[in-house]
Formats: sequence, structure tokens, C-alpha cells
Amino acid sequence: MVLFYDFKKGEDNLETLQDIKQTITFEAPIQKVWNTVSTSEGIALWFMPNDFEPKVGHEFHIQSPFGPSPCKVLEINEPNKISFSWDTDGWVVTFLLKELGEKTEFTLIHSGWKSPDTVLPKPNEKSSVIRDRMNNGWIGIVNERLRKVVEG
Repeated sequence: MVLFYDFKKGEDNLETLQDIKQTITFEAPIQKVWNTVSTSEGIALWFMPNDFEPKVGHEFHIQSPFGPSPCKVLEINEPNKISFSWDTDGWVVTFLLKELGEKTEFTLIHSGWKSPDTVLPKPNEKSSVIRDRMNNGWIGIVNERLRKVVEG
């Protein structure tokens, strides 16, 4: 008997958009970066206001330009990984941290993108347009704002 499941395909599937992935090295120790990406106060300094708590299963909100976005903590592995669902469109945001002596390699992954022509309800735009905007937005958020907080 063969069972078929509806799994999301990998990056080679042209029907879904690729994950946003950005990796940067910060001139800061891993614990400082961890504290900045794993606390409500830290996240508010470089991303958006929120009521995050570093507990698996914790439901919280990020105050986005489109209003409060419901989120849920999916995984915590201090000081190397945080993953949470973001909003209602199937997005997952993951922060990966790797210690490099007194430096930290930080990788952001924003996954869960749908097909390019799927219209997302809140912004009322195609998924491809929102992905491009968010990809550019994450560049500034991670490379400028987060860098300034952890290296300052």
C-alpha cells in the first residue's frame, strides 16, 4: 500500500518561493547575540515590539506594520537556535547562532512561503511581492539594526 502526503517541496520546486536566508558574522560574543534575539526587550531593540518569552509553546504577538501578528515559539536551543511561527500564512522564522571565538555567525531563515501568485490577506499582495519586500527588509534589519545593537 502506498500513501501519498502533501509535503512542501524543497527549494528546487518552482511552485513555492524559496526561503529567505541571510548569514552574517557579528563582532560580538554568542551570549550577547543570544540575549538580543531571545528576549522581548532585545527583539524590540532591532525588530518590532513584542511580548516574546523564550519558552516552547509560548504564544505571543509581534506588532507589525499590518497590526499585531500572532506567533508561537516552536523551538529553543540556547544559545544556538530559536524558531517561531509568524502570523497566519505559515511562515516560520529561525535564528541560528554559531560561536566563532569572540564572534558570532548569525543566520536568519524565513520559511513557509507559498506559490508566487498566492495573495496574502493582510497586505493584499502576491506572495512573491511580499517575499521580495521582506527579503530586502531583513537585509536592513539584520545587517544594520541587529548589528548596531550587538556590536554597540
